[in-house]
Amino acid sequence: MLMPSIFGRTLMDDFFDDFGRDRSKSPDIMKTDIKETENAYEIGIDLPGYAKDDIHAELKDGYLVISAEKETNTDESKEDGSYIHRERYYGSCSRSYYVGNKMKEEDIKAKFENGVLTIDLPKKNESEVEEKKYIQIAG
Repeated sequence: MLMPSIFGRTLMDDFFDDFGRDRSKSPDIMKTDIKETENAYEIGIDLPGYAKDDIHAELKDGYLVISAEKETNTDESKEDGSYIHRERYYGSCSRSYYVGNKMKEEDIKAKFENGVLTIDLPKKNESEVEEKKYIQIAG
């Protein structure tokens, strides 16, 4: 059966373009805004679809490392039907931001609300950071 085409593409081409696409490189995940104020930097990171417990913030070797991991239950019952196409993201992603070797985790404040992780970093850098620290995320 021939499918109607528009500019050499069939209508079904658009429907199946997403199949096989690597969702970890999705442009909607971990979009970041960094705002500078007089005394601090404010980092806003979009993490749509993640819960607070899926997100981890770590201070290591002068880098603030933000990672998020989301798992899915792959056990699908045939009684309820099977997916033929999924666009929801399941996997992990991370980004690193250099904050200097003197940043302390106690000075960093983080909160997660409405799919956005907000991190406040002070501009003062007085003491050395230890090997590996974790930052508490409120929200």
